[in-house]
Amino acid sequence: MNPALFALFLFLGLICVPFLLGLARLFKLYSIVNECEVLVFTLFGKVIGTIDEPGIHFTIRHFGLRAIMLPFFGKHHRVSTAMRQSYLRNQMVNSEEGTPMGVGIWYEMKVINPVDYLYVNANPEGSLEANVTNATISTLNNLEMEKMLEDRHALSRTVRKTVSPLSEKWGYQLGSVYIRKVAFTDRQMVQNITEKVVKRLVQVTSAMKQDGENRVGLIKSETANKVSQKMAEASAKRPEVVGETLNAIGKADPRILNAVLDVLETEKLLESGARVDVVPQNASFMVQLGEAHKGPLTNPPEIRKRR
Repeated sequence: MNPALFALFLFLGLICVPFLLGLARLFKLYSIVNECEVLVFTLFGKVIGTIDEPGIHFTIRHFGLRAIMLPFFGKHHRVSTAMRQSYLRNQMVNSEEGTPMGVGIWYEMKVINPVDYLYVNANPEGSLEANVTNATISTLNNLEMEKMLEDRHALSRTVRKTVSPLSEKWGYQLGSVYIRKVAFTDRQMVQNITEKVVKRLVQVTSAMKQDGENRVGLIKSETANKVSQKMAEASAKRPEVVGETLNAIGKADPRILNAVLDVLETEKLLESGARVDVVPQNASFMVQLGEAHKGPLTNPPEIRKRR
């Protein structure tokens, strides 16, 4: 490529084209509209139209020959129509009990009429903030503390319903309104409430612990009662079972029954600790009786066998 031609194209691309575009913007030959934005054009102090579609727009197409006079006798205003959020902190209200409370209000707003937004109210954002604050204070002031803390959704809808008609007159659309925070501002009161809550928690905890111990004791007593009943039933059933078994043994073989009874009798004598003298079968009864009275009575029970 010819160096001179390349230098010419470079000069036109880097210097002339931007200069011409800037000159065209200066004389309002075209305008660029961004997303969520509206251009409001005025001529001789009167609104001649708006452009709200994003893109590049030629003003002469929208306003005709009046677009030629815009650089000299007119103006254009850029108005954002995006959703905006605001948060008001520590708005002071008093409860019905006279307690000072700090309230936080969060709300959204959006411009729906750019012309009213620019010319109906000199400070629409400040007026909207003041109206939201006044509506919140009038709605929550002298309200019961319980409702103030628990019914924030319903109170937020009431605030929005109160402010919405005024905001629409100023070109705003009020979105969601929510009372996010209700707090105590008096430090001493917060400390007193905290102490009461702690004491109440201790009482509830001790009551729960005592109730658990009572339930455990009741379960133990009921279990012990049932166990004792079952043991009593088993003790009452034992003689019947033993008797039936001995009868069956006696019917089968009386000698086995006699041997079992002898064994049981011997076990009972041994368990009782009684003194037992065993004498030969060929000794006379008097000799046996005399021998039985010999020796101190304080001797421990024993079994003596004589031959």
